[in-house]
Amino acid sequence: MVAIAHGAVRSPNIWESPRVYELENRAADPDGHIFAAMREIRSWAGTTVADIGCGSGFHLPTLAQEAAYVVGVEPHGALLQAARRRCRTLTNVEVRHGAAQRLPIPDASVDVSHARWAYFFGPGCEPGLRELGRVMRHGGVSFVIDNDATRSTFGRWFSRWKPGYDPAQIERFWSRHGWRRRPLDIRWSFANRADFEAVVRIEFSAEHADRVIAEPGLEVDYAVNLWWREW
Repeated sequence: MVAIAHGAVRSPNIWESPRVYELENRAADPDGHIFAAMREIRSWAGTTVADIGCGSGFHLPTLAQEAAYVVGVEPHGALLQAARRRCRTLTNVEVRHGAAQRLPIPDASVDVSHARWAYFFGPGCEPGLRELGRVMRHGGVSFVIDNDATRSTFGRWFSRWKPGYDPAQIERFWSRHGWRRRPLDIRWSFANRADFEAVVRIEFSAEHADRVIAEPGLEVDYAVNLWWREW
């Protein structure tokens, strides 16, 4: 039985299909626009970084190239072990079992936090935001990456799949909590159609996945929001 950290919010994609989600991680933002935008706001060179909801640890090695120390936090036991295997040779990386609402991190010990498509999706994530406030050092910066449903091909697919999703409400939520938004244009880029179709099927319902797959190509323009806050 896979151990799940208390209070964790189930992920509908990576928890069920980690191998396919690995394909998605490889396809998303091959140009590195997200990390580049983060660096412009706050470099993590020589700092302590927390990757919240780190999954199988895909982003941990990149963060560890510049950080003095990186702690990944993951609630799903099997993904936690995968992240530890991925980083087993990296002496400045540790992966801990826990959820965003109860981070296994000491008070005021993190300079930069990173959460990419993990837990922080607007209303309802207030317990995790309070935890960020506890673990972040004064002057530290938190980053949250999420979809921008107002534009791009992927945004069109997303808004068609979730017609009740209200981007204006999401923006009001983050602004009310003191966060800023930087809109970014990235892309999905797949090696073959089989990978593309597999990823689409873990992201959308069967009906909507069929409609997406009917569209040709291996690349998709994809708009995201980089939310950030200084503490």
